[in-house]
Amino acid sequence: MAYVDSLLSKCTCFSQLKQLQAHLLTTGNFQFYTCRAKFLDFCAVSSAGNLPYAAHIFRHITFPYKNEWNAIIRGLAQSHKPVDALTFYVSMSRSPCKPDALTCSFTLKACARALARSETPEIHAHVIRFGFAADVLLRTTLLDAYSKCGDLDCAYKVFDEMGVRDIASWNALIAGLAQGNRPTEALLLFKKMREDNMEPNEVTVLGALSACSQLGANKEGDLVNEYIKSKSLDRNVIVCNAVIDMYAKCGLVGRAYEVFNEMKCFRTRVTWNTMIMALAMYGDGEQALELFERMGQAGIEPDSVSYLAAICACNHAGMVEEGMQLFDAMDRCGVSKNVKHYGSMVDLLGRAGRLDEAYKIVQSMPTVPDVVLWQTLLGASKTYSNVEMAEIASKKLVEMGSNHCGDFVLLSNVYAAQGRWHDVRRVREAMKGQDVKKVPGFSYIEVGGTIYKFMNGDKNHPKWKEIYWKLDEVSLRIREYGYVAETNHVFHDIGPEEKENALCYHSEKLAVAFGLISTPDRTCISVNKNLRICGDCHVAIKLISKIYDREIIVRDRTRFHRFKDGACSCKEYCAPEIERGGRMDEYCMQHYLAFQLRDSRSRGLQHTPSPDECRPSKAAARVNNLNW
Repeated sequence: MAYVDSLLSKCTCFSQLKQLQAHLLTTGNFQFYTCRAKFLDFCAVSSAGNLPYAAHIFRHITFPYKNEWNAIIRGLAQSHKPVDALTFYVSMSRSPCKPDALTCSFTLKACARALARSETPEIHAHVIRFGFAADVLLRTTLLDAYSKCGDLDCAYKVFDEMGVRDIASWNALIAGLAQGNRPTEALLLFKKMREDNMEPNEVTVLGALSACSQLGANKEGDLVNEYIKSKSLDRNVIVCNAVIDMYAKCGLVGRAYEVFNEMKCFRTRVTWNTMIMALAMYGDGEQALELFERMGQAGIEPDSVSYLAAICACNHAGMVEEGMQLFDAMDRCGVSKNVKHYGSMVDLLGRAGRLDEAYKIVQSMPTVPDVVLWQTLLGASKTYSNVEMAEIASKKLVEMGSNHCGDFVLLSNVYAAQGRWHDVRRVREAMKGQDVKKVPGFSYIEVGGTIYKFMNGDKNHPKWKEIYWKLDEVSLRIREYGYVAETNHVFHDIGPEEKENALCYHSEKLAVAFGLISTPDRTCISVNKNLRICGDCHVAIKLISKIYDREIIVRDRTRFHRFKDGACSCKEYCAPEIERGGRMDEYCMQHYLAFQLRDSRSRGLQHTPSPDECRPSKAAARVNNLNW
C-alpha cells in the first residue's frame, strides 16, 4: 500500500498516471481492491487525474467495493456536475455494498454544490437510519448542505441538536443566514458564538461582514472590524476585501479607502476592483478613474471586471466621453467585452439622453441582447419621455418572455407622463392578467444596535405616532425653505392633493423621521432602501439635512446618496425618480465579485447635464493619459 501511495504522489500528469496503471496491471496489483481504490481516488480527485477515465474504469469493475464507490462519488461531488454524485449514490444504495459515513459526507457536499434542496433531507434520513448521526463532522457537513441549499430552518434544527459544535458548524450556519437573506440572525449568531467562548476565524468574519453589508449596519461592522484587527485577521487579503466592501455598502467610502490604504497584505486585483466599484457606487468618478490608473502603475493589469467598474464610475458621475474612451480602450488592450460592458454603455448613454446612440450599441452587439439591456433602455426612455423608444424596448421584453413588474410599471409611467390614461389602464390590466405584482418599497435603519424596518405608510412601529408627528413637523419646516411636493412622480389619475398625500409617508421618510427622534443631534443617519429613492424624497431629505444639521446617507439599490448641508453627493446628475426598471448596476455588481450580495439597480435621470458637465476636463485629461 505504501508502495502505491509513493508512486501516486509522484504522478504530476495524466500520462504518468496511465503508465502507473499499466505497471499495476502487469504486476497483478490492480486486481487487489485496496490498490485499485487508491488509484481510482487519485484519478477522480487529483489535478493530475481524469474523472471520466476513473468512471470508465469503475464501470468495468464487476463488484465494486465501498472505497471504490466513495472514490467516484467524491470525485463527482467536486466536479462541475455534482448532481451526478447523487445518481451514483442511489445506485450504490441499491447495490449489495451499502453507503458508509464517508459516502454520506461526499454526497451531502454534492447536494450543497448542486443546491439539491429536496435530496438533502433524504440523505439526512439515511444518516439517521444507518446510525451515523453521532458523527460530528458528518453533522457539520449536513448543516452546511442545508444552509447552502437555503433550507435554513432545517439547518437551525441540526445546529440546535448538536451536542458538540466545532468552528465549522458555527461558520456554516452564519454564512447560510447571511447568504439566505437573514442577516440579522447571522449577526445575532455571531454574537452568541463569542459569548460561548468560541473564537471566530477568517471564515466566520466573512459571514458577519456580509450580514453587515446587507443591513448597512456600520456600527456592527465596526465591532467586527475591531475583532479582525485584534486577532490579526487583517493579514488575510480576502478578509480585507470584505471589510472594504462592507464599509462601502454602509456608505462609509472614506473608511473603506482607509482600510484599502492601510492594508498589511498584498493588494490583489479583486482588492483594486472592489475599491474602484465602491467609489463608483458613491458617485466619485474622478477618484475611481485615478485609482484605475494607479492600479496599472502598481503592476496589476486591469481585467474585464476592472473596466466594468471604471465604466460604472463614469456612469454614476455623468462622465460620458470618459466612459466611451474606456469602452474603446478595451479593444486596444486585448480585454474582451461581454454583455455587461455593452449594457453599461447603453446605461451610460441612456442616462445622458443619447437614446439613439444607446439603441445603436444594442443593435451592434455580437450576441443577442438580454433582458437587462432592454430594461435599461426602457428606463432611459421613461426618463426622457421617449414613447417610441419605450414601446420598442417593451415589445422586445414581451418577445423575450419577461414579466418583471418594473417593465410594466415603466411603460405605464411613460404613458402616464403623456396623459395617455387609456394606455396606462391597458398596461395595468395586462399586469393583472399575468398576475404581476409590484415589489413593495421598504427601508431599514439601525438605531442602538437594532435594525428597524419601515414600509410605505407603515404604522406597525411602537412609536408610529411620534414618527408621524415628527414627519408633520418636518413637512412644515421644509415648506418654509421652498419645498413643494413633486407630484409629477405619482403616476396615477388622481387629484393633486391625493398625489401629495401619496408621497408624504414613503418608507425612507419614515426611517429618517425615526432617526431624527431616536439619535442625538448632529449625528449621522443611515438608511437602506430596497428600491430606488424617489425624486420627492431626494429633494425633501436634502432640505432635512440642512435644517436639522444632519448628515444623512441613503443607500438605495443603485448607489449611495450622501446628504449634507442641503446637497447630495450625486451632484444632481442623476436625481432619482420613482422605481426605474433598469438593472444594469446590479448586473455589474454581481459580475465584479461573486461573493457580493444583491446591491444595486439602474438609475433614472431627472437633470439633463450640459456637455461641460458630462466632460469634466481633469477627468478627461486623466483618461487620455492612461498608459493603455
